[in-house]
Amino acid sequence: MQQPQPRYVDVEVEENDNCWPLHLVFQTLGPVESVKTIAAPDPMGVDAMCSVTGWSSDGPAPAYAVHVADSGEGVVTLIFGGDEGIRLKPVDNEEPWDLQSPNQWGEPCLLLDPDVERD
Repeated sequence: MQQPQPRYVDVEVEENDNCWPLHLVFQTLGPVESVKTIAAPDPMGVDAMCSVTGWSSDGPAPAYAVHVADSGEGVVTLIFGGDEGIRLKPVDNEEPWDLQSPNQWGEPCLLLDPDVERD
């Protein structure tokens, strides 16, 4: 039996050391899928393939992707994770996930093109 897909995703990111707090609710337009890599802007705004993980008060957590309705953009891909957002690093960076690393960065979530490259 197939699990029903959620109709809404509630992204609630608490204040933390990874990123700024945020609370948004999105209507889903497809299935929620786990994600490990994503084409996303780096801190300088340059698109690059990145490893992504959810971030929680306990450290790394699953990250997810889902198509959602965004009032300003139409259909977008939402990338979200734990209660402290998501964490990204260049895909070729093999260091462990670490809040102190200058080679990694945090976001509460990302709203990307619906056809964004991901795995």
